[in-house]
Amino acid sequence: MSSDSSSGSNDSAASIAVIGGGITGLASAHRLMELSQHDGRSVSIQLLEASGRLGGVFGTERIGEYLIERGADSFITNKPGAIQLCERLGLSEQIISTNEKYRRSLILHHGKPVPTPAGFNLLAPSQIWPMVTTPLLSWRGKLRVAKEYFLPANAPPGDESLADFVRRRFGQEALDRIVQPMVGGIYTSDPEKLSLRATLPRFPEMERDHGSVIRGLRRSAANASESASGARYGLFASLRDGMSTLLDALGKQIQKSHQLELGQRVDSVHQLADGTWTIQLSDGTPRPGFAAVILALPTYRAASLLEPVSTELATSLNQIEYASSAIVVTGHSLADIEHPLDAFGLVIPHCEGRRILATSFLSRKLDGRAPMGKVILRTFVGGAMQPEEYEHSDGEVIETVLAELHSIFGVKGEPDFAVVARYPQGMPQYTIGHLDRVAEIQRLAKSFPTLALAGNGYRGVGLPDCIQSGETAAEKIWATLTP
Repeated sequence: MSSDSSSGSNDSAASIAVIGGGITGLASAHRLMELSQHDGRSVSIQLLEASGRLGGVFGTERIGEYLIERGADSFITNKPGAIQLCERLGLSEQIISTNEKYRRSLILHHGKPVPTPAGFNLLAPSQIWPMVTTPLLSWRGKLRVAKEYFLPANAPPGDESLADFVRRRFGQEALDRIVQPMVGGIYTSDPEKLSLRATLPRFPEMERDHGSVIRGLRRSAANASESASGARYGLFASLRDGMSTLLDALGKQIQKSHQLELGQRVDSVHQLADGTWTIQLSDGTPRPGFAAVILALPTYRAASLLEPVSTELATSLNQIEYASSAIVVTGHSLADIEHPLDAFGLVIPHCEGRRILATSFLSRKLDGRAPMGKVILRTFVGGAMQPEEYEHSDGEVIETVLAELHSIFGVKGEPDFAVVARYPQGMPQYTIGHLDRVAEIQRLAKSFPTLALAGNGYRGVGLPDCIQSGETAAEKIWATLTP
């Protein structure tokens, strides 16, 4: 899958290697093309992907009349990266909002799905009555949450774990029963180790600025309006024909005039005395003469490639931890499910002792995903708090998931299909001190101005974050190479 152009096809063109064909690498290459066209300056791009497909950790698949997602099924709209990229690619008409009818979530409580209190914002409530009436907390737990409004700001110096922050402001019960499963559904992380500054910095900022998180949320709700994209699509959006629409559009744009190669694993990169870069492929073939390199890879992969260049930088990159997880996608007849599935999905507190992390109801969240009378469930397994569940075979994982779905939702019979999508070391863990580690990586990388690092291992794990990271890397390289 490549065009006829090559790094040597235009002597005046800057030759840039983008290593990694996930959404980050694709966004990097596309942004380089945009900058080249805007400035009227030639560029030769080679994008190399080790696997046989684009997209890294996500992609769309059709199974009969079902349209499933193996990874991300939507993107958040209050970060502009994904919306803006779709618009620039001419995909505006493909953007769809989530189904308003089912816009809520559930939390497992003593084995039963219970609605998340309306207005609960990941760590804290913005509405009073839903917290008063929820069965998720005891009266003692509810009073402890209410007490937060009157507690003085008392943040410790430096970074703080998410668990410590929630305990300090809202109490242990709120952490165990509501916050841990909601945040765990995003980061597949242990809240005792998760850096608050690196993941949800607006909450400590509310404590600092308003004295109370609840007070800050209520004032924000009263004063702030959604962005244009948020107002149009809601908090989340997707693409009518699936998330691979974005991947395919990027791949086609890049392939028109640049090289896009699948099945090309890079073993190392080297910088020569003249400042150019040579890429060593796994088959021993060298690719010399690159003016710049963008590594759109997990930090541990970037570390292994950069070991010959800088041991110190490689060591810093290796300090970022990763967790493995899997998604089991299943199709069912609604008639075989006792629960109405009247939500977008369910998250599960670790204290419930279950073997799954969460289940998303894809065809409730997005129209056009399942045939009439059918439903798609996406169940998450593994992560930092249940790593042992990831280690089982696909058959064992499917068996576990079906047993849990039967117990929680009353799912009966055999599914129409069951697909296991595995992500070994796929989710970076933003543990305490993460931003300091990223700052040190950036400091060390400054010694190599024609090298850029991008991906979800640095400053955000969502799709818009990855796109922004890739585009920022491209802009950095372009600014370095442009006189």
